[in-house]
Amino acid sequence: MASSLSPEQISAYVQHIGLPTKYHPTNDPPHDLAFLTQLHVHTISTIPYDNLTLHYSASKKISIHPQDAFKKVINENRGRGGYCMENSILFFHVLRALGFNAYMAGVRIRLRENGIPAGDYIGWVHLVNIVTLPSGERYMLDVGFGGDAPTTPIPLIHNHVTTNIFPQENRLVYDHIPQQVSQTPETKLWIYQYRNGADKEWNSFYAFPLLEFLEADFEIMNWYTGSNPESFQTYTMLVIKFLRRQKEGGEEGEMEVYGKRMLVNGVVKENTGGKTKVVQECKTEEERYEALEKWFGIKLSEEEKKGIAGHSTELIALP
Repeated sequence: MASSLSPEQISAYVQHIGLPTKYHPTNDPPHDLAFLTQLHVHTISTIPYDNLTLHYSASKKISIHPQDAFKKVINENRGRGGYCMENSILFFHVLRALGFNAYMAGVRIRLRENGIPAGDYIGWVHLVNIVTLPSGERYMLDVGFGGDAPTTPIPLIHNHVTTNIFPQENRLVYDHIPQQVSQTPETKLWIYQYRNGADKEWNSFYAFPLLEFLEADFEIMNWYTGSNPESFQTYTMLVIKFLRRQKEGGEEGEMEVYGKRMLVNGVVKENTGGKTKVVQECKTEEERYEALEKWFGIKLSEEEKKGIAGHSTELIALP
């Protein structure tokens, strides 16, 4: 499948995320893990996960068309991102345009209870990109999940542990999920797990098959995720942006993710390894507008600000 992004748009994208010049397509970089990793790191630390369109808009509807996402994220240059399907589908078209062998797969997630993934896996509400390098190695990339998501490409190798934001570790295991009735070798799934330290228990967060999903499939998923009143996206405002720095001991310009910043409704939190702390609590819309710009670089338009009036997530100061 050809990318829907033009060479000019790809140039604008890599400049927007601050990708080192040696990885720009005009320099014909090798399609190796180093390139893939820096593309992933720079994307998630520049383009936030944000579901603000479901709250700060008149329509409360999200388009997952890559050109619409590109316009909002790159052309408007207001610090905006998108939620999972917006960011990941846009990223898929970037991968294809840059010459990577990539496709998308649907994901079942588990919802959190007291901050920990628990209970059954729910329906298809997320997606990941699967990339096969010229070496034959396959990786899963997730640029649209937010908290506890992998901050680098994860190899499709059973039980291969990698370090995430220290001390967190993650891995993929190839197994069945408890809800599956047909548990045969052919029905196994790749299950993404994380743990908050080498001595902690693994948490199974989501699962995906290697079956390719099409953008038409994600249109259906997007309709449910963004419209169903039972979807937490419709009543929880979320922004997650990862923080990057020069990698210690790495090559010049090689960056790594060392932390994350989150907005959950009116609370801004930050985690730079190990513990999450509250850095601001917003009581009014004015405070939240200012917090979005201060902590995330997001500037809302006046039209967007008006769109939250009467919505369940609107912040109204008590008299």
